[in-house]
Amino acid sequence: MFYDKKGLLEYLQGADRKIAFKSMRLTDQLYSDTKEDDSNRQREAARHLEKAIEIFTSGNIPSALYHFEKAFNIENSPLVSSYYAFCIAKERGQFSKAISLCSEAIKQEPQNSILYLNLGRIYRLSKSKGDAVKIFRQGLKFEVNQQIIDELTNLGIRKNLVIPFLKRINPLNKYLGIILHKLRLR
Repeated sequence: MFYDKKGLLEYLQGADRKIAFKSMRLTDQLYSDTKEDDSNRQREAARHLEKAIEIFTSGNIPSALYHFEKAFNIENSPLVSSYYAFCIAKERGQFSKAISLCSEAIKQEPQNSILYLNLGRIYRLSKSKGDAVKIFRQGLKFEVNQQIIDELTNLGIRKNLVIPFLKRINPLNKYLGIILHKLRLR
């Protein structure tokens, strides 16, 4: 399911604020043990990340992209890469680049469900529903994330096949399913 800008705004306004707080904690962990010369750059990256997540949550993806890009260029962490990847997929349509960035972020931090959430959203935007469902389910294995559950609910689950030993694309299965649905027997 695709969101227009208003729909995405409504969805993100209802989203858990835990993501923002979790990302701030992760950002603090990333930048706690650094040299003084790098501390200004890292504080700037943390500031951009915090601002970007705040703007992202409010639904302004182009502005969030600007801040994620700044944070990504200063300090490339898996969380920043993941959000940056979603933003470039949403705004610029660069799905292959976004998928590779998000996949690399997951390789670096495989237990973070937010990374799976963003990769699943990218697959959903690229009209790869099957891949999106697979990624969302992988993310739920590591952590129960209400946003992932909401995404899976919005994608919907297919009903069982009318004739299970035939493939879903078989015309007999397809048209029997349509007829049974219209007769409200299914």
